[in-house]
Amino acid sequence: MSKIITSSMEAVSDIPRGASILIGGFGICGMAHNLCKALSERKDVGDFHLVSNAGGVDGWGVGMMFENRQIRSIVASRVGPACKSYEEQALRGEIEVELSPQGTFIERIRAGGAGIGGFFTPTGAGTVVAEGKETRIIDGQEYIFEEPIRSDYAFIKAWKGDERGNLIYRMSAQNFNPVMATAAEVTIAEVEEIVSVGEIAPENVHTPGIFVQRVVLGEDIEKPIEIMTNRSREGLGGS
Repeated sequence: MSKIITSSMEAVSDIPRGASILIGGFGICGMAHNLCKALSERKDVGDFHLVSNAGGVDGWGVGMMFENRQIRSIVASRVGPACKSYEEQALRGEIEVELSPQGTFIERIRAGGAGIGGFFTPTGAGTVVAEGKETRIIDGQEYIFEEPIRSDYAFIKAWKGDERGNLIYRMSAQNFNPVMATAAEVTIAEVEEIVSVGEIAPENVHTPGIFVQRVVLGEDIEKPIEIMTNRSREGLGGS
């Protein structure tokens, strides 16, 4: 059965108000911009609970959802300046922000996808990260218990996908996407190219189709730079 959806808007058309959504990407590399854009254009929904390492940039990716004030809370490993709306809403307390150390962040998602009920880690022990969490001494060292993360939906970005949902990522765009694909009830994959079944060799499949419910060809393939700084060539010995 084909999992191909004709447009990004159709792919997100049934996402309800208050849904939890995993969104891949390190910065904006590997972020499913077209899916985020389509959801931001739906004026009937909001109050979303996001799990995303990054908040997109102004006018791009998940940043558009912050600009439209569709976010109620987010679990992230940082709040960056690339998206002013995200930063301002976080600093003003207009959205709930749970900061999770990046290694812990991805391991919680992996645990959710694997059906593991949580894990103990020394990361964050003795800090504000440990507040309200179970602690345990293991081999003389303090550990804190972290709960798994699962979500209703996942937006992931892949390089190629086939109609059965088998995916392959390219270079660093792989980042959080493969793990997030396993930890949602409905995983929606935005791809740059749709290929025939069998064109991706089995040994090259990064995410098997069993984890993917929908595949959509991204309408906009622009890949902007999150933060770019230019400096004068003066003194660099070149023109």
